[in-house]
Amino acid sequence: MSYVDGYVIPISKKKIPAYRRLAVLGQKIWREHGALDYLECVGDDLDVKMVVPFPKQMRLKRGETVVFSWIVFKSRAHRDRVNAKVMSDPRLCSMDPKTMPFDCRRMVYGGFKVLVKA
Repeated sequence: MSYVDGYVIPISKKKIPAYRRLAVLGQKIWREHGALDYLECVGDDLDVKMVVPFPKQMRLKRGETVVFSWIVFKSRAHRDRVNAKVMSDPRLCSMDPKTMPFDCRRMVYGGFKVLVKA
């Protein structure tokens, strides 16, 4: 069964174009190193009533939205191999977390076993 890395990032709406450029590069790098799929999604319908909405849970500040992303792998072992290659890729190694268009300290991340797949 597949394995998924998922993350959620609060981000200023003004910085979405800069983040998109990083996401396009990230997609290219992860796919080159073997990821099966890579999706980056920006919040659109976040004002929900029946559950805790992302803006409240993520404590969004005025002018922020959420990026919800996931990367699909064959297995956890495959994820570990791919991520090791990605983290040593010079295109990412040269990036300074201080210059990212989002606050890395507010990023929520985890690895997930797939429970149900269509």
